[in-house]
Amino acid sequence: MGIMDGNPKNEPMHYGEVIGSWAFVGANTGLISAYEAFINHASDKELVKLLEESIHMMESEKKEVEKLLKNNGIVPPPSLPGRPKANAEEIPAGARFTDPEISAAVSINVGQGLVSCSEVMGQCLREDIAMMFGKFHVERAMLGAKLLRLNKEKGWIIPPPLQINKSK
Repeated sequence: MGIMDGNPKNEPMHYGEVIGSWAFVGANTGLISAYEAFINHASDKELVKLLEESIHMMESEKKEVEKLLKNNGIVPPPSLPGRPKANAEEIPAGARFTDPEISAAVSINVGQGLVSCSEVMGQCLREDIAMMFGKFHVERAMLGAKLLRLNKEKGWIIPPPLQINKSK
């Protein structure tokens, strides 16, 4: 019986699983801080709700992956302090992120998160880690669908050039 034949939780993590998991925690840590700042800038209540949902999702994922890392003897990246609440009206217009800018940045992050989850899943030998990142992938896809709907409803989406069939 080899070292990869038993309970996946008893199998060692390989370097790809370690760095993928470690980097995922680091990225979530930075995004949580950024989204807390975005909440201070946002004026649209639906956008604020999606930002809060995103933070909750990333905090949950972060805890789960940190536990995995610690259980395997790996120190996770350091956390950042939470941001204080601020009143958006007190932020000068030239220094304040607009709702469309915030939404665009979060949309990009969702796409990057999907790629990150897929990358870790694709290099996993441990089924438990692959399944965990598969779950994160689904959560991010659902968040992306909500964000896409919000962007369309608010008129914030900037479509690429559209293919129009002129032969009709």
